[in-house]
Amino acid sequence: MNDVGVIILAAGVGKRMNSRLPKVLHPLVGKPLLFYPLRAARELRPKRIAVVVGRGADEVRRAFDDGSITWVLQEEQLGTGHAVRCAKESFLDFTGDLVILSGDVPLISPQSLGDLLRRHRDRKAAVTLLTASLEQPAGYGRVLRNAGGDITGVLEEQDASEPEKHIKEINAGIYAASPRFLFAALEEIGNRNEQGEYYLPDIIGVALRRGERIETVRAADAREILGVNTREELAIMEKTLQEKINRHWMAAGVTLKDPDTAYIEEGVTIGKDTVIGPNTHLLGRTTIGEGCRIDGSAYVTDARLGNDVHLRFSVVLADCQVADKAVIGPFAHLRPGTVLGRGVHIGSFVETKQAIVGEGTKANHLAYLGDVTVGRDTNIGAGTITCNYDGFRKYETKIGDRVQVGSDTTLVAPVTLGDDVYVATATTVRHDVPPGALVYNERSERVRQGWTEQFRERHKKG
Repeated sequence: MNDVGVIILAAGVGKRMNSRLPKVLHPLVGKPLLFYPLRAARELRPKRIAVVVGRGADEVRRAFDDGSITWVLQEEQLGTGHAVRCAKESFLDFTGDLVILSGDVPLISPQSLGDLLRRHRDRKAAVTLLTASLEQPAGYGRVLRNAGGDITGVLEEQDASEPEKHIKEINAGIYAASPRFLFAALEEIGNRNEQGEYYLPDIIGVALRRGERIETVRAADAREILGVNTREELAIMEKTLQEKINRHWMAAGVTLKDPDTAYIEEGVTIGKDTVIGPNTHLLGRTTIGEGCRIDGSAYVTDARLGNDVHLRFSVVLADCQVADKAVIGPFAHLRPGTVLGRGVHIGSFVETKQAIVGEGTKANHLAYLGDVTVGRDTNIGAGTITCNYDGFRKYETKIGDRVQVGSDTTLVAPVTLGDDVYVATATTVRHDVPPGALVYNERSERVRQGWTEQFRERHKKG
C-alpha cells in the first residue's frame, strides 16, 4: 500500500471568533480544536504530517510540537489553495497519497478518512473529495453535478447563484489527492473571485479540464464535517461532543443524574456503577473508580479516585489521589499533592495541600492541612491549622498514628507529633512532642461576677 501524507490547514485568522487566540487553539471539551483533526489523521498512520500555520504560528507550534509534525508557514492568508501550495516543499520527494484536512473541523472520524482514502485508491482517482448533505448548507461550498450524477464543479457560496445556493450537497473541504496532480493543479488556479483568494476546490475544475478521474465519498454523519467559525458554533460543537462523551459513559455503566450538566473531558476514565450528580466537572486526566458517588457541583481536575469514594456536594479536587472508601466534603478543597488513604474523611471547609493523610484519619470540619504528613486513625479537630509558611520558605508538619488534635489548634512548622499524642483544645504547638504525651498551653481562666450588669449600666448612663 502507498504511503500516506497529511496536510492540515490551520492558518485561518478566524476573524469571526473576535479573539487574540488563534482559532485552532480555542478549547473544545478541554482540548484545542486542532487536537481533533490531528488525532483523526494519525489514525491513518501517515509517514508525514504537515500543518500549515499563519497568525499565532508560534503559539500553535508550542501547543503541539512533539517532533512528529512538519510546520509550514503561510505568511499571507491568500486562500486554502495558496495554503496547500505552501506545503509543496514538504512533499517534493513524496510518492504516496495526500489527505488534506481543515484544522477547525473537529468531528471528522478516522473511519471517514479511511473510506475517502480507500475510494481514492480503488478508483485510481486524481482527486477524491468528501461531501455531505445538509438541510441548511449556508456557508459551505456547493457540489455541482450533471443529470447523470457526475461531478461538474465545486462553487464557494460567495460565487454561487441563487439556484446553486439551494443545493444541499456541500464540499467538506477534505480531500485525497496524488501529489503529482495536486501541486500541478494548484499552479493553474487563479484568484478571480469575490474574495480574491486561491480556492483549493478550484482543483476540481482543473481535473475536469484535464479529463482526470474525480471521485466523491459522502459522509454518513453530516455532523462530522461541520466547521467552527464563531463562538456560537464552538458552543454548539461543545454540546455535540459532550453529549457523545456522556452517552459513552452511560453505556459503560455510569449513572449521570443530569447528563445536560455533566461536563466530562476526553481523557477522563470512570468505573462502573459510579453515580454522578448535576453540575459536575471531570477534567484533564481524572480517573474515577467503580461504585463512587459524586453528589454534584464538583470540580475535579487531574485527580485519581479509588473505588467507593464519596464526593459530597460542592468540592474541588486538583492533582490529588484519593484511596478507596474515602469521603470528601461538602465544601472541601483538595489542592495539588494531596494523597488520602483508605477511608479518610475530609469534611466541611477543610483544605489540604501537599498533604499525605493515612488510612482512617478524619478532619471533618474547618481545618487547613498544608505540607503535612498524617498517620493512621488520627482525628483533626475543628479550627486546626498547620502554619507552614514564614514568608520565605515552606516547612513540614508530621503527625503520627492515633493522634487526637483538639479544636482550635495551631501547629507551627517544622514540628513533629509522635504516635498517640493528645493535643489539648486551643493549643499552639511550636516544638516536637514525643509519643504518648499530652501537649497544652498554660492559660488562666478568670470569672468576674456581675460584670454584665455593670457593663449595661455604664452604657445606659452614657
